[in-house]
Amino acid sequence: MEGAFRKVDIDIYDEDVLQETELYAADSRDPAAVLDDAKQRQTAVRSLLAKNDIPGALSVILDDAPYGPNVEEAKVITLQTLLTILNTTKATEITGVIKSLSLDTQDTLMKYLYKGMAMPGWGDVSGSVLLGWHEKLTEVAGVGCIVRTMTDRRAV
Repeated sequence: MEGAFRKVDIDIYDEDVLQETELYAADSRDPAAVLDDAKQRQTAVRSLLAKNDIPGALSVILDDAPYGPNVEEAKVITLQTLLTILNTTKATEITGVIKSLSLDTQDTLMKYLYKGMAMPGWGDVSGSVLLGWHEKLTEVAGVGCIVRTMTDRRAV
């Protein structure tokens, strides 16, 4: 019974506690609209990959990524599409592709790399692919990219 006090949620008694919804603005779109957008992006990425336009495909999938609650299916589709892009990119092209991305897009890519690494068994992608992208992204964007990713409350 000594450790029972640790299971009490004291935040429910504090008026000044910061709620998750106050940390960032959730996506204002309807969850169904976010899901439709993710499916359209997936189709656009496939056509860009057929043309071997890796930077364009990454820009399409990483711009305006789905955030917030109630959009889990859109997040999964976006992650799967991104992993497809990462798998199809040659190791020699990675640095050039990353340099073509904006700073915000690089930060979003880092979020997805960490999300992919957090998947049990690394999902549909090998660890060497994710770690290779992480290495190249850190070389191009610097350690600041990691810090911004870790401190941003908007989870992909």
